[in-house]
Amino acid sequence: MMFMVIGMISGCGPDAREKQLDKFINAHVAKIEPLIKESHLASWRAANTGVAEDYEKAGELAFQLQKIYTNPQEFALLKEIKQSRRVKDAQLIRQLNKLYDAYLANQIEPDLLKKSIDLSTQIEKNFSTFRGSIEGKKVSDNEIRQILKTEGNTANRKEAWLASKQVGPIVAADLIRLVKLRNEAARKVGFDNYHTLALTVGEQDVKELDEIFGQLYELTNEPYARLKDELDQALAAKYGIEPGELMPWHYADPFFQEAPQVYGLNLDVYYENQDVRELAVKYYDGIGLEVESILQQSDLYERKGKNPHAFCTDIDRQGDIRILCNLKNNEQWMETILHELGHAVYDKNRDPEVPYLLREPAHIFTTEAIAMFFGRLSLNADWMQQMLGLTEEEGGKIAAVSCKYAQLKQLIFARWAMVMYDFEKELYADPDQNLNDLWWRLVEKYQFVRKPANREEPDWAAKIHFTIAPCYYHNYVLGELLASQLDYQIVHNVLQSGPEAKVSFVGQKSIGNYLREKIFAPANLYHWNVMIEKATGEPLTTKYFVSQFVK
Repeated sequence: MMFMVIGMISGCGPDAREKQLDKFINAHVAKIEPLIKESHLASWRAANTGVAEDYEKAGELAFQLQKIYTNPQEFALLKEIKQSRRVKDAQLIRQLNKLYDAYLANQIEPDLLKKSIDLSTQIEKNFSTFRGSIEGKKVSDNEIRQILKTEGNTANRKEAWLASKQVGPIVAADLIRLVKLRNEAARKVGFDNYHTLALTVGEQDVKELDEIFGQLYELTNEPYARLKDELDQALAAKYGIEPGELMPWHYADPFFQEAPQVYGLNLDVYYENQDVRELAVKYYDGIGLEVESILQQSDLYERKGKNPHAFCTDIDRQGDIRILCNLKNNEQWMETILHELGHAVYDKNRDPEVPYLLREPAHIFTTEAIAMFFGRLSLNADWMQQMLGLTEEEGGKIAAVSCKYAQLKQLIFARWAMVMYDFEKELYADPDQNLNDLWWRLVEKYQFVRKPANREEPDWAAKIHFTIAPCYYHNYVLGELLASQLDYQIVHNVLQSGPEAKVSFVGQKSIGNYLREKIFAPANLYHWNVMIEKATGEPLTTKYFVSQFVK
């Protein structure tokens, strides 16, 4: 093979190695760029239709794309160039490192790769097309969530919660098979399991993450216990039971990852007569980040067969960016569209001159941070007052509870993410253990939610992230940390507001300009922590999240 022959030339100097690498990159991009676009379009169609043939097409294209990175000769060349240390150009070094990690993660036999992709695609199809049943009637995720948010009858709540878990037994066995296939692939390239491999090629370290999660566990224990006790007292009074009788279905969503609105103010009423799509367009336009062109290519409303969740996709790294939602005019979907458009404006505003391989976020959690920064606005009292045209009195009523609600929301999510992080780490360490028991032990440890008596079902498997975003969930926590760090930077240094000032995030084009220049435009030119330090003056830290929410 030509690349291998070139790679064996001895005595190559820096210029020769750089030319060699540049030639490899150009040939590589020529192969993957059209295939990535076709693959993303196929996945988009599948998510929108739920049709089996569309999922099969998406799976086949994903296999073709991933198969490119299994080539052992090309990996050997990249490894040789990397070990030579003769590439001096910063952008070439960055592209070399990204390519090396991509090839390292895929040094597996094509048959094993195809099995993994086919199985993952099948599980994703099952998730997208499955609808739980309540008394024989099929119900959507939105309908289940609405019951858990509003229903006062415990028996009806329990039925909705059970319906949310019905997909678990359908996918659990396949999920365990998929975990074992991923582990088999990881061991072939020298890692103990897929979880370790995934973090390593994602420029992260298990020990560092363990330290961050350990800190947050200790720091949140007391405030979470206090707020959880207040929440349980309120819920118990609402349902006419004792706090010790509360079960998982008494909380506001199937996994208790969201905060119930228990502070005497239903934020949904402020959105029910609004159009959350138009509010999002108006807001982003006001800070100088246009989104209408994104929404015109997107799919925003619920229908049969469509993926019931929400996501953003960059089709071609050339500006075709879309979001999928199932919008309702309520606070949850206001947050969701702000969140997904946060991903989208990150993708839309990257510098087009950045090399194709680096034309993506600095890390998956940095785009999550932007999405979270914007998503938080849906319950920000000042933002709501200005965007919804509320009176000072209405804004004051919201402000009286919104800070406490935001704290509850962040602590609930942090503790839920601890469940996901620990469970997934243990899942890949030993997929043959009693996973049902492991799941509920972690739920009780971190969330303080009791396991239903005699329940032995794979409730863990009802979480789609184990399939479509493996070893990913910890990035939501890192995203929240960075969102708080960016919040501090924007409030104090961009808007130059003091700690006691009433900060407005509406109509401030300086926010869009700052994010575009410091976060979006550089794309993946730098390691994520280098980019964060350039943008905020210091590396990623827990201190701003702690000062904002852990009180």
